[in-house]
Formats: sequence, structure tokens, C-alpha cells
Amino acid sequence: MKTTIFVLCFLCATAAFGQVGQSALSNTPSPIIMTDHPEHASVHAMAQESSLLGESAYSFAKGEQPLSEFGSDRRYEAPLGDVARAYRKTHTFDKKANKVSENY
Repeated sequence: MKTTIFVLCFLCATAAFGQVGQSALSNTPSPIIMTDHPEHASVHAMAQESSLLGESAYSFAKGEQPLSEFGSDRRYEAPLGDVARAYRKTHTFDKKANKVSENY
């Protein structure tokens, strides 16, 4: 009981000191001054064109290519339901215990 009262008083004192700290701030308003950038919207010459790819050799072609001609590096993975059914089938043929031990 004493520790509960002590903790309660400690929390109230902490809250009181927290409110006292707020009074140290000044309550005189100060307007926000935004800096101006007049050159942002002025008309000027555009920069020289440059490639995003750098010096690498890049080529492209037009046309269609069937999806089957693109190789797939993904291997086939059986769906989880099929794996569970196969596991259940093998589990039914497992040996059962002859003796059942129950510990109370």
C-alpha cells in the first residue's frame, strides 16, 4: 500500500514539473518568414541532352515475340495442397504403435 502511494505521488510530482517547464517558452508570436526564389520560374535555355544509360551499348527492336520463346528459369513447385495430400497418404500407411502408454 505504501509503495502504491509513493508511486502515485512520484507520478504526480513528475507531471507537475513537466507543466512548469512549459511556462519557460515565450508566448509572443513570431511570423514565419519564407525565403523567396525568383529565379525558379524564369525562362532560360535547356541543358544539353545526355543519355541515362551512359556509355553502354543499348539496342531495341520492334515486333512481337511469343512468350514461349522467352526462357523461364523458374522450376516447378508443387502446390501446397498437393504436398499435404501426399503427406497424408504416406502417413496412413505408417506403422501404428501396438502398446499405448498413458501417464497420469
